[in-house]
Amino acid sequence: MHISNIKLWNYRKFGSDSEIDLEKPNLDLNLNKGLNVIIGENDSGKTAIIDAVKLVLKTHSYDYIRVENKDFFKDASRFRIELIFENLTPNEAKNFTEWLGWKGTGEDAKPFLKINYDVRQQDEKILPADVKAGIDEDGYLLTAEAKEYLKATYLKPLRDAENELVAKRNSRLSQILLGDTAFKGKEKEHELVKIFESLSEELKKYFKGEFETTLTNEAGEEQTIRPLEGKQIKDKIDGYIKGFYGNNYETEFNATSNDIKSILEKLTLFLKDEPNPGLGTLNRLFMAAELLHLNKSNWSGLRLGLVEELEAHLHPQAQMQVIEAFEKQDTIQLILTTHSPNLASKLKLENLIISNNGYCFPMGNTFTKLGSDNYKFLEKFLDTTKANLFFAKGVILVEGWAEEILIPSIAKAIGINLTEKGVSIVNIGHTGFDHYAKIYLRNEEPFMKIPVAIVTDSDVRDYEKIGDDYLKRDANTVQQEEQQKIANINGKAEQIVKYFAASKWTLEYSLFKSTSLTAVFQNAAKTVHTGTDWNTDFEKALAKKLIKKSLKKTEIAYQIANAIDEDLIKPFRTIQIAVDDDADSINYLIKAIKYAAGN
Repeated sequence: MHISNIKLWNYRKFGSDSEIDLEKPNLDLNLNKGLNVIIGENDSGKTAIIDAVKLVLKTHSYDYIRVENKDFFKDASRFRIELIFENLTPNEAKNFTEWLGWKGTGEDAKPFLKINYDVRQQDEKILPADVKAGIDEDGYLLTAEAKEYLKATYLKPLRDAENELVAKRNSRLSQILLGDTAFKGKEKEHELVKIFESLSEELKKYFKGEFETTLTNEAGEEQTIRPLEGKQIKDKIDGYIKGFYGNNYETEFNATSNDIKSILEKLTLFLKDEPNPGLGTLNRLFMAAELLHLNKSNWSGLRLGLVEELEAHLHPQAQMQVIEAFEKQDTIQLILTTHSPNLASKLKLENLIISNNGYCFPMGNTFTKLGSDNYKFLEKFLDTTKANLFFAKGVILVEGWAEEILIPSIAKAIGINLTEKGVSIVNIGHTGFDHYAKIYLRNEEPFMKIPVAIVTDSDVRDYEKIGDDYLKRDANTVQQEEQQKIANINGKAEQIVKYFAASKWTLEYSLFKSTSLTAVFQNAAKTVHTGTDWNTDFEKALAKKLIKKSLKKTEIAYQIANAIDEDLIKPFRTIQIAVDDDADSINYLIKAIKYAAGN
């Protein structure tokens, strides 16, 4: 069994100012039966989803979980959480017989379980509520036994893995081991109990001076000796006890672990040959132990792991190893949150859920406009650098390094700090924008609200090579082709994805034609290409390099960006970029920046 759907009404940031309408949940999230990784910017609702599940199901480690006033959306007086479980095996379904519903008819009918937690508050006092189950709106109370079969395993963010693995009363390690069939139901008869009983007898002998051990002397001869240090300690304590009670009293040392629970509480888990493990090692040990618990045999309940900030204390390579191991788990459901672009780049897109602006967007093929070829492409080329787009408030997709280098400087020059706005510039290294754009396109509402600006060249040449010469094309023809090409590119816009095409051939040609940056561009080109004759006919020399693809675009972009940055700190600025001048050929960059930044 697994959670197939989560619905939230007025819980944390998932809410509205209107009364709860059960037909219109504030969050309606479908989950995979295996791995689910929720990613997104800070305060986007990732933790709220984990907490909602945890609040309803509780945990195997008996974490203290209760409803708080902050769980209600704004001033709401009621919130509701609803979970649907599917794929119940007969062995699992028998635990919830009186609460089950059925999908389908006849032999194709499949059982499902719907549970809800509906909580109200009055004058900021939270009213008593309990988890219910059933196919109708209200449902019926679940028994304590049924709730036990629905508990989840939870790993908190910045978890203290060391504290969970060391020997102590009610340690998490002892709880995990006690749930395994190797120990469950064998509280008195287990082999470890016999081992500790034998140890207890040896301890008694040691403190009585009756313990014997064999040592080998320098001559190689074996000698049996009785260490007396223990007896000396016992005699001293006995002396005090006789003074406190009387001469008829004496002490006895004993190992009191006579049941498997207290024995397991004395165990500590470490990595072999790692005497002083770091936080990363301990974290992986802790997760390995929890996987043992989730995969325990002879368990007919839910196998659900909730892990916040999977990357905690793990370096990038370790993160990759852990997520690969999690992807191989086929018997348990995992709901994880992460801020790590390393993990986002490693995962299959179908396992990702983007949390944004009070909504969650699964990346499975039934929800997005991504096709099978898009998935294959992105799984190959969605590296760590590009994966930061999942955490952005706005995205600018560009063709190459020149745009990536130049756009932040132009944005600052017009008063927009892209870093502060949470905008990511993603250099895809080619013109295959559709693969990336479709990440943000949904098959049905709700649509994403992350503005995605695609910056591309129009690629309509002003010059053409005829024989050995490079000649300017007819201006009217070029203008008509530019208008048609830009119209075709803009026509690809859909939902929150918009295209911004260069009005003049390429970025570099647009910079040359720009009323605000032409001088800066020409100086940069001359600095980079010192062996080129720019003075005779600059435009023709530039066109020739663009056609021959010999222009050093990245170096020129760096020179321009550096010039803009230096000008920004001068008392009197000399580079003025117009914000709303449609006649300036770089205006398409300005519009893309403003759109992605939400201006």
